Amino acid sequence: MISSTPQKYGWRGQWIGWRNRLLASPRFQRFASRFPLTRPIARRRARALFDLVAGFTYSQILAACIETDLFEVLAEGPQTSEVIASRIDLPLAGAERLLRGAAALGLVEPIEKGWALGSDGAALRGNRGIAEMVAHHHLLYADLADPVGLLRRGGGGGALSGLWHYAESPHPGDARAVAAYSALMAASQPLIAAQAIDAYPFHRHRRLLDVGGGEGAFLAEVGARAPALELGLFDLPAVGDRARVRFDSAGLTKQPAIFGGDFLRDPLPQGYDIISLVRVLHDHDDGPALELLRNIYNALPSGGTLLIVEPMARTPGAAAAGDAYFGFYLLAMGSGRPRSASEIAAMLRSARFSQTRQIATAMPLTTSAMAAVR
Repeated sequence: MISSTPQKYGWRGQWIGWRNRLLASPRFQRFASRFPLTRPIARRRARALFDLVAGFTYSQILAACIETDLFEVLAEGPQTSEVIASRIDLPLAGAERLLRGAAALGLVEPIEKGWALGSDGAALRGNRGIAEMVAHHHLLYADLADPVGLLRRGGGGGALSGLWHYAESPHPGDARAVAAYSALMAASQPLIAAQAIDAYPFHRHRRLLDVGGGEGAFLAEVGARAPALELGLFDLPAVGDRARVRFDSAGLTKQPAIFGGDFLRDPLPQGYDIISLVRVLHDHDDGPALELLRNIYNALPSGGTLLIVEPMARTPGAAAAGDAYFGFYLLAMGSGRPRSASEIAAMLRSARFSQTRQIATAMPLTTSAMAAVR
């Protein structure tokens, strides 16, 4: 039986208890909101707490902007509410409410008697991957409607897991089963790919195999930046067929080799001096993830490199993206979890890799990287 008696955690535990009692006191809250030195802090914390409470509403405003193509309409230039309402197929009152909400979030902005695309709206429009992620979030939100239930059953079994588990379907080779998730990952790949290519010197290698490479969006970007590199992709056969279509239209100097198979069960092709895992490891629970790392270790030559690229937990300045967003996203998916750099390093050592190092990236909020040597 687990004791319900609070545990003692020394001076830090005592300090946290005192701090929390103070912050929860209505009397202290009133004082802090009126005292000149604490008023800015109180207002900032109140705003952060309100944003936390209202976050779902904000995300749904963004979803409505994307679903109605509002950003695309405003990208043509400022327009009146009446014109916008007609073009996004909303009644005038509905369009104006959406426009005011989007303006409050920096997505659009009022200009004279009309509306223009805001700075954040322009940035979002320039990143198709974010729009694709937002467009499929209705699946995630359906699963999160009962977060406690999701936690109790251990994840999966909902709308989002149906999108991802094509590999476990009775017909994993069915092209229709892989299309939705493969297209989503390909659309959201360019920003990840650009950061990885900027951070890691791929030109120092001869042959790169991207395991779980999906439609080949990452390899196409690498091939454009390092044309001398021989490329290979390993994924389910139906996914590889989609990659072949992308490679045929990418104008690469050398066509990548495509290998079909299950990277948890089938041996990986050998002869590649670097293997990449881009947003793959965190999709798998610890057992399968470790099995994958061992499979890669066996495929690499002595001195070969494994490059892992994905958002990582407990990343300074990006902790909420790791354990909050991706923690619950992967729970809804029914497989995997975000791991910290130290946890990944420990798994790599268990898989017999001898050297591991973290690689700095320009945007750790979305992309962290780690290299390991066999």
